[in-house]
Amino acid sequence: MKRRYRAILPIGLAGLLSGCATYSEDGGLAFVETAVVGELDARPTVIRDADTAAQSQALVRDLLQQPLDADRSVRIALLNNRGLQAAYNELGLAETDMVAASLPPNPTISIGRIAAGGLPTEIERQIIVNILALATLPQRSEIARTRFRQAQYVAALETLRVGAEARRAYYRTAAAHQSVHLLEQARLSANATSELLAELGRTGAATKIDQAREQAFYAEVAAQLAKAKVAHTREAETLNRVLGLWGQDLDRLKETGRLPPLPARPATTEDIEVEALRRRLDVQVARLELDALAKSLELEEATRFIDLAELSAIYVTEDEFVLEDGVEYTETTNRPGFEVALEIPIFDFGETKVRRARETYLLALNKLAERGVEARSQAREAYQVHRATYDIARLYRDEVVPLRRIVSEESLLRYNGMIEDVTDLINDARAAIQSNVAASEALRDYWLATVDLDVALVGGAPGDAAPGDMASAAAGAGGGDH
Repeated sequence: MKRRYRAILPIGLAGLLSGCATYSEDGGLAFVETAVVGELDARPTVIRDADTAAQSQALVRDLLQQPLDADRSVRIALLNNRGLQAAYNELGLAETDMVAASLPPNPTISIGRIAAGGLPTEIERQIIVNILALATLPQRSEIARTRFRQAQYVAALETLRVGAEARRAYYRTAAAHQSVHLLEQARLSANATSELLAELGRTGAATKIDQAREQAFYAEVAAQLAKAKVAHTREAETLNRVLGLWGQDLDRLKETGRLPPLPARPATTEDIEVEALRRRLDVQVARLELDALAKSLELEEATRFIDLAELSAIYVTEDEFVLEDGVEYTETTNRPGFEVALEIPIFDFGETKVRRARETYLLALNKLAERGVEARSQAREAYQVHRATYDIARLYRDEVVPLRRIVSEESLLRYNGMIEDVTDLINDARAAIQSNVAASEALRDYWLATVDLDVALVGGAPGDAAPGDMASAAAGAGGGDH
């Protein structure tokens, strides 16, 4: 019989250990890469050692040697953004939780010795195993796997969010740089006109009021240029933060280029709502949350009457001093046994934990439905804004700016022919500057709307709460731990 038990024990342990999860070589990043590479055209990198850090830094320096654009900004952010690396560390923690949840509970060993003068010495050894945790191990392991897959989706979402922020920061910085360039040209032109009027004023060919008007115009343009430089500094620092740049990397950073031109036609989508529900990762996270909570609820209902179930193997050795025929010797008696400990549900029949699990499941169900409604609405909004900003940018490019250019040229001709005074010339020049700046901002808004549309179709609208918030909150309420 003992031999049979000795054979069964290793087989049982091998069976339990075969169901245990193991650590993946990439820490779960392969799924993240598959999910984002098609959206960002860049691969995420997790930095876990000095070699990988050095390789990433070398890639960043190579990218900084080239003129910055939106795609290079995304690549640099995926290599250099420490907040994103922290998200990958959280993914690694989720994997450790999955592996830990798949392991059988550790047994507890206790040894006690009782001895008193003249009485036999008793040594008691116990091995205590939580058989409830052992029996529910497959269910807990499956829940942990679902949680890990959920963490992979959250990491992919965070990667997409950082990539989108890098694109937005680049477009805003490029637009601010263009505004500075336009106003600098306007300031130089206004300065030349102001100096010319000053020369004419000394000869009596220009009135004092015309000189004052032109100088005021020059001062206004200079003030606008100063404000534009402040705005550019802010946007550039925002870009630096997203890209994780500091120190010598800032010296290597090339000046941001111009905004990309307006494409020939805007993006079109057959059914924007269906596409959003099919692609959005935050909806997938909510579905996995619901799946995990459904399994937790099932486990809570199955174990509602039992919170404690322990099996103890007991082995007692008793040494007794025996005096027989004048000879003293020790007689040892071994007594094996076992003990089962169960919690008696007198005051709590498990209703509270089952009700908590059920309410948590319903919470997640309603959150998923809410997320679906939000996804549809955000996709519609992003698409309509994308189309509207395209039309606005095209209107500025094709009509407003060319017409303002014609007005400025004709106004200058009329001023030179002494048909108009300097006031009309200044007003037309001011309107032309505003039109050029507004055209640049309209083009910026179009590209920002393009990013927002991509985000709304894949991972949620700008300003959404972090996708893992609901998961973590609900997980704390219904984890199904035993």
